[in-house]
Amino acid sequence: MISILLIPILLQGDGAHNTISKLEMKQGWQLLFDGKTNKGWHNFRKAGSISPKWVIEEGTLSLAESGGGDIVTDSSWQDFEFHIDWKIAEKGNSGIFFGVSEDPKFDAVWRTGSEMQILDDDGHPDGKYPSHRAGANYDLSTAQNPLDKKPGEWNTAVIRVKDRHVTYTLNGKATADFVLDSPEWEESVKKSKFKDMPFYGRIKKGHIALQDHGDRVWFRNIKIRKL
Repeated sequence: MISILLIPILLQGDGAHNTISKLEMKQGWQLLFDGKTNKGWHNFRKAGSISPKWVIEEGTLSLAESGGGDIVTDSSWQDFEFHIDWKIAEKGNSGIFFGVSEDPKFDAVWRTGSEMQILDDDGHPDGKYPSHRAGANYDLSTAQNPLDKKPGEWNTAVIRVKDRHVTYTLNGKATADFVLDSPEWEESVKKSKFKDMPFYGRIKKGHIALQDHGDRVWFRNIKIRKL
């Protein structure tokens, strides 16, 4: 069963961040970040603990410096719609993962979780690879509708998973659409850096993770609903 995060539900009346509206409550949305605490998150494979390098800053959850480690949700999810706002520092790199297992046999979130890339496309070296650009299904498919925001500007990302069908949306534009375990997806994995990872993308119910790639990154308005 999915555990319910004990985060205070703030009703949105004036466009405030890190809140949900009465309508969203009826639709089943839950806040995963209240803007004041890191409740509901922990470092990968370190339940109940989170590095002080992940800071609460002006209503954002932010990696202040390298070494904070990847963080994951306390809860696990299978079919869901996930919403998050992010901004990245100049030349920065980060990512959002889902389907992450904390089984001790996995030493990193990317051993199991699929990634929606976060990147300064023009400033980071990875930007020269189409499958590494912001919004891409990292290393598996080219990012559709390239990012049109600059470093330091806010972006809105949505990941939707239903019956293994996954869509990524960035700033209202589709950037990836794929079906896990499909022949097309299997072929993409064989051509990627994940080809020798037998559990990559196979976990049907897993954690959502935010990456420490060593660069400053900020998150807010993090929410999810079960589908």
